[in-house]
Amino acid sequence: MRCPFCENPDTKVIDSRPTEEGHAIRRRRECEKCKKRFTTYEKVEEIPLIVIKKDGSREVFDRNKIMSGIIKACEKRPVSMDDIENIVSDIERGLNNMMEKEIKSQFIGEIIMEHLRELDEVAYVRFASVYRQFKDVNTFISEIEKLVNKDKD
Repeated sequence: MRCPFCENPDTKVIDSRPTEEGHAIRRRRECEKCKKRFTTYEKVEEIPLIVIKKDGSREVFDRNKIMSGIIKACEKRPVSMDDIENIVSDIERGLNNMMEKEIKSQFIGEIIMEHLRELDEVAYVRFASVYRQFKDVNTFISEIEKLVNKDKD
């Protein structure tokens, strides 16, 4: 790290500690030449995840959109906010671990439905009805039959 005072390239770390949030490291440094001290911060460079929508448009991934969709699906169901937050964090972590820069919204929707199917079947059907744009009662019945048959297997 170059000294901001004398431009000397040789500095040493005197103290190192995580910041309050734990997302960065604060380092106190001292210049080997002029002996002045300064602070630097080191953090992980995050590449924003881009979601490709059904219409082909692109937008930055927003975990709050997933959270709000799941909350709506779980309304008046015995599902805690901790469960919902855990699902959202799990989905976000999984998407980031894929190391893809762009992900289709359909893929994200399928992942959400997998989690909801395990958590609460009513919430799953609610979410699926909006996500898959159910057109009539027969589509609901078909989806519920799939759930019932899967439970028998």
